[in-house]
Amino acid sequence: MQRPERTQLSRLTDFIWRIVLRVGFRLARIWWHVRRPSHEGALVAIYVGQALLLVKSSYRSEWGLPGGSIHPGEAPDTAARREMQEELGFSSNALRSVGSVSGVWDGRRDRVHFFELRLDSAPDLRLDNREIIATRLASPEELSGIALTAAVAAYLGADSRA
Repeated sequence: MQRPERTQLSRLTDFIWRIVLRVGFRLARIWWHVRRPSHEGALVAIYVGQALLLVKSSYRSEWGLPGGSIHPGEAPDTAARREMQEELGFSSNALRSVGSVSGVWDGRRDRVHFFELRLDSAPDLRLDNREIIATRLASPEELSGIALTAAVAAYLGADSRA
């Protein structure tokens, strides 16, 4: 059992991290609009039955999928697994590649590799409460009423199953 002062310190630390991430993301978007860098990332669509697991980051207003940047020399599937572990405390080798899409999002040229994971029941997730602050399962019917990141909207637009 944690001591109460450690819990308060943890909450304060998480709060400070969320502010740093929010400010940092806003500054990065300004820089990206000026420089137009190229970026490559990997996202994982985790389905529990027909429902899609969405994540809420501390620095965006839209819901997204777990994932993030691919490091130099890193394979897209390796990046997808790493990001799932970092963001959700969960990993799986059962990822299936379902393609990629390119676009200009947040001011940068982006190529995003998509992976799917199909589960029978919701996994036990461990959020960091810094970058990822919430998750939700959304049925196919609910998805059209949820504000989604552009990359997720592109994935769903190409995904006739969702």
